[in-house]
Amino acid sequence: MNEDDEIRQLLRDIRDAQREHGAEYRRVTERLVELQERAVTQQEQLGGLYRRLVRVGGGLVAVLLALLLFLVLIYYLLSGWSRYLFGV
Repeated sequence: MNEDDEIRQLLRDIRDAQREHGAEYRRVTERLVELQERAVTQQEQLGGLYRRLVRVGGGLVAVLLALLLFLVLIYYLLSGWSRYLFGV
């Protein structure tokens, strides 16, 4: 009987360890899912910010290019008319 009691106790210990392991596994899994959801949310927010920055930067580049073309056009117009305008 003593051997049977030892076997039962050993089986109880194994069962308890498996329950603890299962509980820890569930806790870690829930934490990982939570972290993954937060990462997805942050990635979506950063994606929106990136799109806005690209739009603003693209608009700024377009305005600067238009200004540069305007200045080049003025330069060529003035260089062609400089002798009439400035008597050079």
